[in-house]
Amino acid sequence: MLKVENISKNYGKVKAVDHLSFTCDNGEIFGLLGENGAGKTTTFRMIMGLLETKEGKITLNGEKIDYTKTDKIGFVTEERSLLTKLTVEEQIQFYGALKNMQDKRIDEAITYWLKRFQIEEYRTRKIKELSKGNQQKIQFICAVMNHPKLLILDEPFTGLDPLNVKMLKEAIYDLKKEGCSIIFSSHQMEYIEEFCEKLVILVHGKAILNGYLNEIKKEYGIQKIEIIGDVSKEEIEKIKGVREVIVKNNKLVVQIENETVVEKVFEKIKMNKILKFEAMEPTLNEIFIQKVGALR
Repeated sequence: MLKVENISKNYGKVKAVDHLSFTCDNGEIFGLLGENGAGKTTTFRMIMGLLETKEGKITLNGEKIDYTKTDKIGFVTEERSLLTKLTVEEQIQFYGALKNMQDKRIDEAITYWLKRFQIEEYRTRKIKELSKGNQQKIQFICAVMNHPKLLILDEPFTGLDPLNVKMLKEAIYDLKKEGCSIIFSSHQMEYIEEFCEKLVILVHGKAILNGYLNEIKKEYGIQKIEIIGDVSKEEIEKIKGVREVIVKNNKLVVQIENETVVEKVFEKIKMNKILKFEAMEPTLNEIFIQKVGALR
C-alpha cells in the first residue's frame, strides 16, 4: 500500500504541494487529477524519492521510499523518456539492468511483452524508427517489466489508437489483479471514471476533493435528465426548477436545480411518447469543471 501523509513542498515562496494525504491500497487504481501546474508532477517526484518533502512522509508497504525501493516502482511519464538511438531490445535491457533484473528475466520479459503488444518484429528496430504509439508501448514495458509494487501512470494512452488503448488497459487490469498499487493521472476524465474508485483533485497543490468517486457523485446529486421522445423543449423550460434545456442530437438534456425536479418533469411529460427518460449524476468531467472553475 502507498501511504501519503500530510506532505508539502515549496519552490521558494510558491507552495507546489500543500499538506496532501491519500492512500492507494494494493490492487487499487487511484486517480490524481488537476490542471497543469496543480502539483501532480511534484507529487510524483516526491513519491519516487526524487524530491524531499518539506514535511510529512510517504511509505510503500510501511517502508520509507529510498533508492533501495525505487526498483519496485514503475513510472510511465507523459513525456517520452526513451533513448531513441537504441534498439527496442537494447532500451528494455537498459531499464531491466537499472531494476536489478538478471539477464534471463530481462530476455523473458522482452519476449513476453513484445508478443503481447504485437510488436515482435520491432525487437531490433531503433526507437526513433517507431511510431509514437509503439514508442509508448515500449515506455510502458520498461515501467512494468519487473512487476512493480507501485505503478505511476501519467497520461499513459498518449499517441495510442483505440485498439492499442485496449491492449494497455488489459495490461493495467492484470497488474491490478497482481496486487500492484496504481496511481493514474489523466486529463481524459472518462479514463479516470473507468479505472478509479478513489481520487484526489488538486488545485495549487491542495486537495479540493478527496474520496471515493461514487460518494463524490452522490454529494453532487442528480443534476440533469436526458429525454428522447415527443416532447416540447418550451414546455419543459416552464417547469419550476429547470435551469436550462439543451437540444443535443435527437435528445433533450435538461439541467435541473435538484433531484426533486425529476418528478415534476416526469409528471409533465409522462403522457407523451417517451423512448428514454434518465436522471443522471454528473460526470467527473462536469464535477471537475464546476469545482476547479469556481476557484479560478
